[in-house]
Amino acid sequence: MSKIKNLWEKLKGVKHIQIIIAVVVGLILCVAYFSFCTKPKSDKISDNSTQEYSSTEEYVHALENKLVNVLSKIAGVGETSVVITLECGFTYEYATDTETKTVVSGDTETTIKTETIIMVSNQPVIVKQNYPVIKGVVIVAKGAENFAVKMSIHTAALTVLEVDAENITILA
Repeated sequence: MSKIKNLWEKLKGVKHIQIIIAVVVGLILCVAYFSFCTKPKSDKISDNSTQEYSSTEEYVHALENKLVNVLSKIAGVGETSVVITLECGFTYEYATDTETKTVVSGDTETTIKTETIIMVSNQPVIVKQNYPVIKGVVIVAKGAENFAVKMSIHTAALTVLEVDAENITILA
């Protein structure tokens, strides 16, 4: 017990011991976080929602390729082509600064709200990027003349693109 008291007294005498302990605890927490909490990065991105696209056309092309790849693995589908149309391109929500002023004129009081888009390095700060909404899908597949294959194609397209059933047209 006296050894522990001696050690404690020596530690109390060290200059800036609290800072040293805080740094050591911080390093231990960092090592623990990066060891257990981070996911290994994959070279292949399979989910479109995690990928950045430079244009709407690039996004549509990636969706079309993704659907063609899925459909080509369904038995009996055969050669397939896909065309996807969109309602609009990407839309963005920007960070804004709202300023409210109250103007008193005689007996009336008027509140004026002014919203200004926040800019950093002459670029607007994007809070959220909304992906385009799919308007329609046309799938042409050799095997679509078979009703069972056509239903498999329809189900796959519904699942991959998350669109309404009436927005998908399948042709043989």
